Amino acid sequence: MSQAPTPLDTSRGYSPPSVTQFSVFLANKVGKLFDLVQEFEGSTAHLCALSVHEASDHAVIRIITNNAKAAVEILRKGNFPYSTRDVLVVELGGHHTLASMCLCLLSAELSIHFAYPLMLKAGSSATIALAVDDLTLGGQILRRKEFRLLGEGDL
Repeated sequence: MSQAPTPLDTSRGYSPPSVTQFSVFLANKVGKLFDLVQEFEGSTAHLCALSVHEASDHAVIRIITNNAKAAVEILRKGNFPYSTRDVLVVELGGHHTLASMCLCLLSAELSIHFAYPLMLKAGSSATIALAVDDLTLGGQILRRKEFRLLGEGDL
């Protein structure tokens, strides 16, 4: 007789680990990116990823930290307008290449909305933040193909 899964087992089986991405909105002026980055210096929320998307009058800075709760406090304290979104963080290396990851998602007809690399410790495998149409399905597919998905605690 099989035993019913516990809620924790169920959530692990169906819900992939994800991390919170912050999209911070800045005026496109000299020094604004520095102001943002400086707020995280010496804090418990270390910047693990940063991606800049600029337009003529504003910039959207996508960041991932190892401590989303602390990042919220830093952004609020600094009066930085932001939004959040959960993203997958996928470790690449060996036979798990960027191309093979894209192929896995393509075979499930999932679109990649955006992707950018993480800045992790020296010696770590290449790691990419990834936003897809369906986070749960994308995570399940990548797990089945034995990609390692990271959560906030892994950063």
